Amino acid sequence: MFEAVSRDMMKFIDASPTSYHVVENFRSMLKEDGFEELMEQEHWKISEGGKYFTTRNGSSTIAFRIPECSYRGFMIAASHSDSPSFKLKEKHEMDAGGQYVKLNVEKYGGMLMAPWMDRPLSVAGRVLVEHEGSFESRLVNIDRDLVLIPNLAIHMNREANEGVALNPQKDMLPLFGMAGEKDRLMRMAAEQAGVRPEQILSSDLFLYNRVPGTVWGAENEFISCSRLDDLQCAYGTMKGLLKAENRTHVAMCAVFDNEEVGSGTKQGAGSTLLEDVMGRISEAMGRNREEYLISVADSFMVSADNGHALHPNYMDKADVDNRPFLNGGIVIKHSANQKYTTDSISAGLFKAVCKAAGVPFQTFVNRSDILGGSTLGNISNSHVSLNTVDIGLPELAMHSPYETCGVKDTAYLLSAMETFFSSGIFCEGNGRYRLRTE
Repeated sequence: MFEAVSRDMMKFIDASPTSYHVVENFRSMLKEDGFEELMEQEHWKISEGGKYFTTRNGSSTIAFRIPECSYRGFMIAASHSDSPSFKLKEKHEMDAGGQYVKLNVEKYGGMLMAPWMDRPLSVAGRVLVEHEGSFESRLVNIDRDLVLIPNLAIHMNREANEGVALNPQKDMLPLFGMAGEKDRLMRMAAEQAGVRPEQILSSDLFLYNRVPGTVWGAENEFISCSRLDDLQCAYGTMKGLLKAENRTHVAMCAVFDNEEVGSGTKQGAGSTLLEDVMGRISEAMGRNREEYLISVADSFMVSADNGHALHPNYMDKADVDNRPFLNGGIVIKHSANQKYTTDSISAGLFKAVCKAAGVPFQTFVNRSDILGGSTLGNISNSHVSLNTVDIGLPELAMHSPYETCGVKDTAYLLSAMETFFSSGIFCEGNGRYRLRTE
C-alpha cells in the first residue's frame, strides 16, 4: 500500500512540471470527482452537500466541501504548488562563441544550484496567445530531453572538489543547441500551444528536471523525485479531501503559488485568496459578518510544507532531540520565534487527529544556533486568524531538483488528512476544545 501511494504521487509530480500544470491536473482530478468549478468573476451559488473549487492565476486553487447541515467552521489544509527552479528571461536565446545557443535564465526561489548540472532538463510553463480577437493563456510542456547545464571539467578547475561558488548568470545557463536559426524555442512553444509563433505575446517558462521519480533502497524504503517540496503535501492533502466524508465543518484544501519567493503575490498565501473564498462561502450561505467571524473562531488550519529529516552525513545539523527521520511519520514543526505557527493547542489537537487516523508523528525544531525559514501558516494568518499547526513530511536535500523522502510518509499524510477533513474541532471557550472524528 505504501509504495503504491508513493508511486501514484510521483506519477502526479512527473505530469506537473510547473505550478500551472499542478493546478490543471488538480482541476481534472476535482472535476472527475464531481466538484463544480466557481469563477471569481461570477456570482457563486453554493448549497449544503455541494463540492466546489476555484482557481486564481491558473497556479493556485482552493477546493472545498459543504456539509449537509449548517456548518460550524472550516477545516483547512494549505500547501504550495511551486518549487525552486530557473525561469527563462523574456529574451532568452544567447549566442555562445558563434557555435552554440544557450538560454538566459534567472533563479526562482532558493535552490541548490549544483545538482541542476549534468542532467536532462526541459522547458514548461504557460504562454499568452492572441487568438481570434481575444487573449488566452495556454499550457506548454516540451516533453523531451531538451537542454542541459554542463559542468566544467576537473582539468579546467582543479579546485572543483574543494567547493565552487556558482554564479547563476555565468555558470547556470543551459545549452540549447548549435548555432542556427533564432527563436527556435518559441517555435517549439507555439507548436505545443497550437498557435503560430507570432501569436505568442508573452510567457512564463521554467526549466524542470526530466529524471522521473523512483523507489529505491535496501527494502525499497525511499523515494526520490523532483518537486517533493511541496507537491508531496499538495497531493496528500488534496487526496485526503477527496476521500473524506462531510461532517460538521467546511472541508477546504488550499494550494497556493509563490511560497518559494515569499508568498506576496495575488495568488500567494500572503494574498486575500483564502479570506476571499471563506467570505464568499459565508455570504452565499446567507450568513452575516458576525456569523462569519463566529465560524472562523471555530476553525482550524494545517499548514503543510515539507521539513528537514535527519541527514545521515550531517547529523550535527539537527537538534539533539527533535530530529525527524524518513518513514517516521508526519513532522510537527515548532519555532519559539513563531516562524512556524504551532503552539501547544494546535500541536495537541493535530496529534489527536493523527492518533485517530493511526498515523505516527514526529517533532522538528531547529538547532538553537540555526535559523529556519517561514512557511504558509503565519503568512495566511495575517489575513485570517486561525488556530494553525505547521506540519510536513521529512525530506533530504530540500530544494535540490531531485529530493528524497520515505516511501511510507505519503500514505501517512493522506490518511491523517482524510481523518482531519472528516473531523470537527470545536472551540468551547476558556481554553477547552473538543475533537469529533466520527
